[in-house]
Amino acid sequence: MTSETTAVPPAGSTAAPAAAPAAGAATAAGDQAGRIARRGAARLARAVAARVAAVAVVLFGAATVAFAGLQALPGDPVATLLGPQTTASPAVREQIRDEYGFDRPVVVQYVDYLDDLVHLRLGESYQLRRPVWDLIADQFGPTAQLAFAALGLALVLSVTAAVLTAGRRGVLRSAARAWELAAVSVPGFWLGIALLTVFSFHLRWFPVAGSGGAGTLVLPAVTLALPVSAVLAQVLRESMEAALDEPFALSARARGLSRTAVRIRHVLRHAALPLATLSGWLTGTLLGGTVLVEKVFARPGVGALTLQAVETKDMPVVMGVVLLAALCFAVISQLVDVLYRVADPRLRKG
Repeated sequence: MTSETTAVPPAGSTAAPAAAPAAGAATAAGDQAGRIARRGAARLARAVAARVAAVAVVLFGAATVAFAGLQALPGDPVATLLGPQTTASPAVREQIRDEYGFDRPVVVQYVDYLDDLVHLRLGESYQLRRPVWDLIADQFGPTAQLAFAALGLALVLSVTAAVLTAGRRGVLRSAARAWELAAVSVPGFWLGIALLTVFSFHLRWFPVAGSGGAGTLVLPAVTLALPVSAVLAQVLRESMEAALDEPFALSARARGLSRTAVRIRHVLRHAALPLATLSGWLTGTLLGGTVLVEKVFARPGVGALTLQAVETKDMPVVMGVVLLAALCFAVISQLVDVLYRVADPRLRKG
């Protein structure tokens, strides 16, 4: 028969409890986790600051170029402001020159101009006598609506065409290539007029002009989307065909996945980076290139406002639109850079 004995520490001993080392290890692990979190927060803050600084540099460059272009214009700015049909006495002209600061040195005008931009003051329209900020804010909504509708349609068309034709030969691929060539070659204004003639004048499916509902957005969005989708489809198809020869695609096929499943679940994501780059650039182009489409379909927007400002030499409005375009390009570029890390885990690890 055996008896259990319990070891009792000698009297007067000071043995530390067994939990003490574990508590110290937990404290050290917590301190290390806190340091890692602080370093991560510091890296995030530096990354955000770098992106904001990049946007600020782009805006500064655009503002400087716009101001230099304004100064290089021939003629008297007072005469431009008054208009060709307006007569004014020399006293009135001098008063206007003093009010708008045209008589100040160019350096002083430039500094005042940058100060106004920092405080979000874009000046006043020469012809409409309204703040430029208000004019752009009123017209930006229809333009953004049209541009993003066209981009969404272009992405759907390009992804569908690339998935169906990448790595394949036959009638479908030949038809897709012919459609892409035609869409890129046809001028945008001619395509818009053709769509109006067929679907508005003859079939009467869509309104002829205006922006009163979803129907008025269809034909302008298609006009903008077709050339863009053709370019995106070509780029995406080439990227997908290169990815189809990669080991991961062959491994997925060896596991029994169909060709379509491999394209959608694996190859498409791998080929998305060039598509994201080009889509970001084209989004900025769409926002700034809606002038002809808005003119053809008689839609309001920044494009129509810009055309009117150029015709009347309303330079504050033109400069405001230039800054808006630069801001859109800069912000979209930063968003595309973030999208890279979403699409490619290797960039997140870096």
